[in-house]
Amino acid sequence: MKNHILFGGLLVLFLLELAVLVLFALPQEERAQDTVAVNEAVKTVQSDWSSFEGHVNRTSLDYVVIDASGTVLYKTRAGLSESINAAIGHKDTILDVESGGMAVGKILIYNDGARIFEEKKRTTAFVLMAAAILQFCLCAGYLFYIRRAVIKPFDSMKDFARRIAGGNLDIPLEMDRQNLFGAFTESFDLMRSELKRARIAEARANADKKELVAKLSHDIKTPVASIKAASEVGAALASDEKSRETYGRIIQKADQINTLVTNLFSATLEELQELSVTPSDMKSNELQSLLENADYLRRAVIPPVPGCMLSGDRLRLQQVFDNLFVNSYKYAGTEITVFISMEDGYLTVTLEDWGGGVSEEELPLLKEKFKRGSNAKNIEGAGLGLYISDYCMRKMAGRLEIANGKTGLRATVWIPLSDAARDLRDI
Repeated sequence: MKNHILFGGLLVLFLLELAVLVLFALPQEERAQDTVAVNEAVKTVQSDWSSFEGHVNRTSLDYVVIDASGTVLYKTRAGLSESINAAIGHKDTILDVESGGMAVGKILIYNDGARIFEEKKRTTAFVLMAAAILQFCLCAGYLFYIRRAVIKPFDSMKDFARRIAGGNLDIPLEMDRQNLFGAFTESFDLMRSELKRARIAEARANADKKELVAKLSHDIKTPVASIKAASEVGAALASDEKSRETYGRIIQKADQINTLVTNLFSATLEELQELSVTPSDMKSNELQSLLENADYLRRAVIPPVPGCMLSGDRLRLQQVFDNLFVNSYKYAGTEITVFISMEDGYLTVTLEDWGGGVSEEELPLLKEKFKRGSNAKNIEGAGLGLYISDYCMRKMAGRLEIANGKTGLRATVWIPLSDAARDLRDI
């Protein structure tokens, strides 16, 4: 409906401009002067000729009166043609003034066709300019509408798809139900929610598996240790070499079983080591957009980022900041203070909420897999965000530090400067 109104308005404006241009381009008939007024002017001049000093113009016309020798006797205003040649060039009306049946002078009646044409030209120019300004405003408004209703939602979906590809399923996709793509974006967010549920179920299954493996390891190691201990006693008490060799093989197999169980337990801790992290040189001003994209509730003020070259993986850095903002909004639910500085060959980005932090006993556990603080009860989550973030930063030769700040939990991301940036700092 809005599009129809806009295009209809533009069409009307275009037709109006076209009509004005056609009317302006058509040949204009010369405007005939008022015959009655011309006759009256001639008669009053002729009647006053004998005493012309007291002549008064009784018409709406402008004219000049000259005698037979060309001397100007009277003119209604300045700027009129004062000779016959000038009047002919201006297409003025030239009439004889008679007295006593003889031509005693001329009356040059001003032709105002040029003035009228100039007025029409100014009016036409004004109409065309007003129409052009209105067209510009309509087009600018439509472009703004297109940007808000089409381009911006697609940009949001592009960032959303990048987060999904990076494994971040916590940040919802902002949507406007009045938007053209409201239902479309809502479907994408439903997909995110379903994927998140599946990921949480998978994480819980992994946690259950870890617990099961730990229990089985303990349950298996206990009898194996007993078998090994009994075999060692039997080997010590054996009276012949063959028995000692048999006990030795039992001890050897018990050690092998113990090693296999230990390896099985360790394997569960390496499941997430397959994340691909590929650092490359990047400009520090790219962090501005990464932080703004991560701050999905727009409660943080992002300070200017110092200019330098960094070594990092853009996708994984976005994932790290996404995790930190999500955790803060999810568990603290407050505004976030952001600090950015440069220290010892690193660019540091610090995020601190106002939620009061966590207990000192829980701090060392927050970066472990499947570990969550006591404030996470009844809040959806798998306990993997900080673990993954810490892993990604270590792979980028940086680090993630978690501590209690003055107002709440403080997370500091240390991003290494690239070699080029270090060389510039050393100069």
